[in-house]
Amino acid sequence: MKDFWNERYDEESYAYGSSPNDFFKQQLDKLEVGSILLPAEGEGRNAVYALSKGWEVLALDFSESAMVKAKKLAATYNLNLDYQVIDSLKFNVTKKFDVIAFCYAHFPAAIRKKANQHLLKSLKPNGHIIFEAFSKNQLGKPSGGPKNIDMLYNIDEVEDEFLEINFKILEEKEIELNEGLYHIGNASVIDFTGTKI
Repeated sequence: MKDFWNERYDEESYAYGSSPNDFFKQQLDKLEVGSILLPAEGEGRNAVYALSKGWEVLALDFSESAMVKAKKLAATYNLNLDYQVIDSLKFNVTKKFDVIAFCYAHFPAAIRKKANQHLLKSLKPNGHIIFEAFSKNQLGKPSGGPKNIDMLYNIDEVEDEFLEINFKILEEKEIELNEGLYHIGNASVIDFTGTKI
């Protein structure tokens, strides 16, 4: 799996574009600037946007190639991105963040719930979550996402894996993706926002 992502991010172009995810941007822009954790951040498009708006950002991914591309993207805006190459389960929670954003953070099914709940330990009480991921109805669509249905979400799984969350938005919907080479076309996603109880 790591080799797959390193190869994808070794490509010259940005796999999912260099602009932030639409839902992430819309929701982040509503919040007071503070600190944000971005797990499975890939090539840094969301992290760089947050940095440009004055957020204190920590990005995580297990791909070294992703970090190289993310730091390159940040440098084009004269920004310095704090980025750790680490497995999410091994991330050492040493501080609490105001926001955590999961944008297409599709962990392997065997560790997904554990990874999500471990990362949530880094969120302050009353801290905000922004989440967008492919739903199980995405399977078979050519617009991107895992080909293993167990890595895709339904709403019941979101509620089960993100415990102690006061959901403000929680919906499955169809959207049109236009993010780089690999997120293009009609897609089925689950979006949610909420705060930690």
